[in-house]
Amino acid sequence: MPRFAANLSMMFTEHPFLDRFDAAADAGFTAVEFLFPYDHSPEAVGERLRRNQLVQALFNLPPGDWGAGEKGFAARPHKFAELQQSLVTALPYAQTTGVKRLHLMAGIADRRDPDAVHAFTKSVTHAAEFFAPHGIELVIEPINPRDVPGYFLNDFTFARDLIRELKIPNLKLQFDIYHCQILHGDVAMRLREMMPIIGHVQIASVPSRNEPDGEELNYPFLFEELDRLGYDGFVGCEYRPRGRTVDGLGWFAAYAGALS
Repeated sequence: MPRFAANLSMMFTEHPFLDRFDAAADAGFTAVEFLFPYDHSPEAVGERLRRNQLVQALFNLPPGDWGAGEKGFAARPHKFAELQQSLVTALPYAQTTGVKRLHLMAGIADRRDPDAVHAFTKSVTHAAEFFAPHGIELVIEPINPRDVPGYFLNDFTFARDLIRELKIPNLKLQFDIYHCQILHGDVAMRLREMMPIIGHVQIASVPSRNEPDGEELNYPFLFEELDRLGYDGFVGCEYRPRGRTVDGLGWFAAYAGALS
């Protein structure tokens, strides 16, 4: 049975950020993820996790100036010093929350540019090696160009090949089913092929990025497929509710009951 993590950047936004931990626990979730915790202290985030007995499944490393359109800088030449500082910034949050995987965002860059490829490879290697002594996996995630135009890492095959080439034990793939369907389709076969390198899975409906209860994808089948493949990580619910979050959790009710 998949272990679902509520994404608190998209779900329960009826509440202030720190109160979303309480709301997620009240709705039956035992784990959470979010984009960024950096507007709050590590202690404040950790206290909400402990209070609600929640597991922190994932969060992103600092992305640069998000409001100005930065989406990370791992693939941006001449940004390596900022990449290094972002790891130092994230470490206290990782230690306080006990998170076991962090997402490194690639940023806006041209994947045909050899300098961008070199920068990304260097950044991924450095970040994975930085977090390895702390028992933390680094994950990289292909993102579709409809949601993030110009994003460097926009191909699952490229990500797979890089992970296999680098052979770094704590470097894994963040397999967002929503992004995979938009980029490539053939989700089940790609899950089967890439399962050995997958460190985290995320879900949303396609094309609307709402609750995983309809549209193009058969999520009950895909959840069963994850079980058949032996996936024991978290499934992050990175979707935008159509209305109030709790009103759209009918899809989750059966799974929450089975896990309780």
